[in-house]
Amino acid sequence: MLCGRPTCPIQLRINAMRPLSRDLYRTSLFGASPPAVFVGRWGYPKVLVGPMVPPVRGEESHVLDDPASWYGKSIEDIIALRSKLVRSSFRVEVRSARRPDKLLDLTQELAMSSKPIDTEVWLKKPPVLRLHYDGVLSPMGPSGIIRDAKLAENPSVHKDVEYVVSDYDALASEALWELYTRGIDVYQATRLLSAGLLGIKKDRKLVPTRWAITAVDSNVGNYILPEVVHHQELSEILLFSAEYLGNHFEILLIPGAYSFELIEMWLPRSVWVESGSAQIVADREGRWPKSEYSPLGGGYYATRLAVLEYLAKIRRRASVLAVREISSKYWAPLGVWVVRETARQALSSPPRRFGSVEEALEEMGRSFKVPRNRWMIKSGLLRELREQRRLEHFVNHPFLSEETHR
Repeated sequence: MLCGRPTCPIQLRINAMRPLSRDLYRTSLFGASPPAVFVGRWGYPKVLVGPMVPPVRGEESHVLDDPASWYGKSIEDIIALRSKLVRSSFRVEVRSARRPDKLLDLTQELAMSSKPIDTEVWLKKPPVLRLHYDGVLSPMGPSGIIRDAKLAENPSVHKDVEYVVSDYDALASEALWELYTRGIDVYQATRLLSAGLLGIKKDRKLVPTRWAITAVDSNVGNYILPEVVHHQELSEILLFSAEYLGNHFEILLIPGAYSFELIEMWLPRSVWVESGSAQIVADREGRWPKSEYSPLGGGYYATRLAVLEYLAKIRRRASVLAVREISSKYWAPLGVWVVRETARQALSSPPRRFGSVEEALEEMGRSFKVPRNRWMIKSGLLRELREQRRLEHFVNHPFLSEETHR
């Protein structure tokens, strides 16, 4: 406990692995893959790829790779779930997705399945009993180099997935939107993109899972955005809140043209900040998507997707200020799904309504540990709101207080 965190990440890894060591320390493994596949990024364009298989069978294994069902679970519970998945891998060139060999073909079949599928894997050596943490990816358990594998049953493939995967003339971005509009969640879409199953046939490639997660959030959001910017303007100021695993969100919707800004505040002894003062980073966009990758990484696109989904649902446009404060309660990175699902949870909760932006900001300020002036100064959206004149300013705009005018 010398790090000062409420729980020891190292000890938790040991505790999670201890009961599994007897089941996993062998060269053969039989179990129901959730389904789950992983594509690494090191060595690109020659990457490690392969199925993820637990030493358990049955439908209950689905939860091992289903972030949408994890919301509400503790960090310890999620790490315990993920530690059961053995990541078996083999190295291939990313363009092999167009003409897969036996192992890659099996991996792609697995990626298409909508239900857990019994899988048998033979490894060259017993897996390395180690847990891997990452800010974008969910925690991953033991890993080993695959020698051979086979599916013990036929995969259950949703008809819409089969249709989109077999469309060799659609761009990957078009395929992702098609899957989304057909009700296929972003988690399965990520698996399909990562396995090289989407896009024009001659251009299909394996996509590292880390990149695929952000690509799905970004592309789906880009398709929703043109619809949102043409909706009627929101008629009131709304504030949404949610907190999960030390991630506190305040999402403010202000009447106006569409824009989106995310401010992240990492408190001392949270995942990436050891000591000192809080680290604050901000990024934003207007009615056009960002042309360069956000410095906030996958969390920016995950939050933006949740916001755009909500605006599309209520058929309104708004200027959006999302602020995320990460405390020491978030002591182990669990992946960008935490951001996406917490933002979605906030926007599905009843909002608070305000008569002015200043009142809403005061309420937001009371919710954070970081002083209000420290994060407000980072906001380009608030600066524009103070400085840029709109027609409403000349007719006593009802949403802005005198203090905000000044």
